Amino acid sequence: MGVFFNSWNDLGRVLVLGVMGYIALVLLLRVSGNRTLSKLNAFDFVITIALGSSFGALILNKNVALADGIMAFTVLIGMQYVITWLTIRSSTLKRVIRNEPSLVYYNGEYIKNSMKRSRVVEDEIEQSVRNQGYANLEHVGAVILETDGSFSIISQSEKEGKELDIAGLKA
Repeated sequence: MGVFFNSWNDLGRVLVLGVMGYIALVLLLRVSGNRTLSKLNAFDFVITIALGSSFGALILNKNVALADGIMAFTVLIGMQYVITWLTIRSSTLKRVIRNEPSLVYYNGEYIKNSMKRSRVVEDEIEQSVRNQGYANLEHVGAVILETDGSFSIISQSEKEGKELDIAGLKA
């Protein structure tokens, strides 16, 4: 048919599978817990994107049945659960799966090696500082690239009178 409308049957299928798939996904997410959709690291982000992609395929691809979509949700959520369970128990697997936070700016200086390893440029650090309400880096003590790709900003005033604890951060 056309670009704007195929058939009432197709619209009905999208409606039914959309509602049923949504209900199934919400139930599976409730059973799996809050951790499933967290953004703590890149692995969590990939799972979230994969769930969204699977949901889109379920609704729009005529070759994907409801049971197939629910199985895809279950496999993705189950694998995320297994991997997180294993990373809690295995420091080796934890190092493979998870990144560590990286110190990219400290005491008025960019940490060039850390920035290069993390593929971060000065403009991105400065943008994150502005996004946190600072006009410039003058009042910033440190900038940390977190495991989820976000930046944490530590102000000079927060660290005055005490040494900033950067233990465990890659520099």
